[in-house]
Amino acid sequence: MVTRRSRTAATLAGTALVLAAGILVVRQFTTPSEPELPTIPAAERPVVEAAARACPKVSVPLLAAQIHAESGWRPDADSGHAQGISQFTPQTWAEWGRDGDGDGKADVWEPKDAIPAQARYMCHLYGVVKSLPGNPTKLALAAYNAGPTAVLKARGIPRIAETREYVDRILNTLLPQYRESEAKYTAAHQAHPSVITRPPR
Repeated sequence: MVTRRSRTAATLAGTALVLAAGILVVRQFTTPSEPELPTIPAAERPVVEAAARACPKVSVPLLAAQIHAESGWRPDADSGHAQGISQFTPQTWAEWGRDGDGDGKADVWEPKDAIPAQARYMCHLYGVVKSLPGNPTKLALAAYNAGPTAVLKARGIPRIAETREYVDRILNTLLPQYRESEAKYTAAHQAHPSVITRPPR
């Protein structure tokens, strides 16, 4: 026989369960989730990996972070001063641009041409700044943004707000994020090689 007291206890227990479930749902929606990490677009991954292998001073995460800061991975990016996914000025492209995709022309708008050129130019800039005091990666990035002459003249990162923000964003925000996302990519690829999609040839 079910007594009034047992019915009341059952009702209270049910109410408590509903409340607990409600609290969990609210927490799920109000607790801040981990920010999504930036990743290398599948179409550009082989190019970035090959470019990084060609220069021991640069890494896949560093090139990726730099491209992210330069163009947000947009091959059609145009600042009015610099162009393409790696944001070369016409003068710098004339010196460093090469045909990377085998179509017979060096095209600043083509990532397969521009990204290897970016890695080559960064390698060159590491050599340019090697005699200066300070972190060589910071100095090479500053030279990419402001030009090597400005960095050599300043004997370090020039007092240009855009350049300082550029170097800081890459090294302190984007590079750690790309290192983490690349570690996750590598772990997933090693665990499930068939899951990683490859861009069409």
